[in-house]
Amino acid sequence: MTDVSCLETTKLSLLRELFASATHDASAAMCCWTNSLITLTLDEVCEVPLQSVCTDLNLGDEPLTMVVFNLDGGAGGAMILTFTEESARRLAASLLETDVQGSPDWNELERSALTETGNILGCAYVNAITRLIDHQVVPSPPHFVVDFGASVLEQALLGQVGATDTVLIGRTRFQHRDAELNWWLLFIPTTALRAVMERGLPVTP
Repeated sequence: MTDVSCLETTKLSLLRELFASATHDASAAMCCWTNSLITLTLDEVCEVPLQSVCTDLNLGDEPLTMVVFNLDGGAGGAMILTFTEESARRLAASLLETDVQGSPDWNELERSALTETGNILGCAYVNAITRLIDHQVVPSPPHFVVDFGASVLEQALLGQVGATDTVLIGRTRFQHRDAELNWWLLFIPTTALRAVMERGLPVTP
């Protein structure tokens, strides 16, 4: 008889490999976009209790600058690229080759630079997952948000309330050369997308 807990551990381990491969592709795309200044590394893939996910991910108490998009028109989950405001300002200035802006408002060029960053990362990430599981995963156009991270995450998880007690989260960290940045990319598949991903894994029961 198959040990269910062992099987689930094996699936999670294989999902980590899938996420790591997708992160590798996204890192290559980010290197091209930033002239090799920024790289990505998979931080963790974990199951988190739905009721405590915002606390467990420790998104902080300050508003974050985010680029958010849905997957499969909202049915497949969400991706959330988060920055502290200082990190986001520095990235925008670097991409636009300008000085860091001191204005409290984000101008159109800065927003565009950040959303294009999200678009490049998101497309590279989901294209890798599509290729690995042989199931089309399509990101929506990204949108720029300044809000509390917990609030945006709760909105992304609304569709999973009542359907599951836990949520699968893949979190990727960013580095500038050897220095870690205050950026994170969260990949949050729905239970339906997770099931598709698991069916594409070479798990032997």
